[in-house]
Amino acid sequence: MKTGQTSIPSVGDILLKFNPLEDKYISREFQSYGYYLSEKLNDMKHKSLYMRLAKTLPRSILEKALSYCMDAKSSRKGALFMWKLKEMGAWNTSAKRKAESEKVKNKKQVEDIPF
Repeated sequence: MKTGQTSIPSVGDILLKFNPLEDKYISREFQSYGYYLSEKLNDMKHKSLYMRLAKTLPRSILEKALSYCMDAKSSRKGALFMWKLKEMGAWNTSAKRKAESEKVKNKKQVEDIPF
């Protein structure tokens, strides 16, 4: 592993550190990963945003953006992380999928009309 590169904690490590009295709101793996992102980016104010990203986006995209931010010398790593996700096209693929599903949905409605 390169110096400065972050590593993903294993599920076993997360469970060892889990304290049910303090961590009662983190019950899923993606929530734990979102919290991990907010700690690494020093942006605890937006931890719910990172939890949502961890739930909806592929982990490989998030890891690439995180490694880019950890290597950069920036005081606003959260903003840099979001910019990198946008540059990588993280939201374009979901918008395309949504548009395709709308086309299929509209096409089915037209085909179901009996004449």
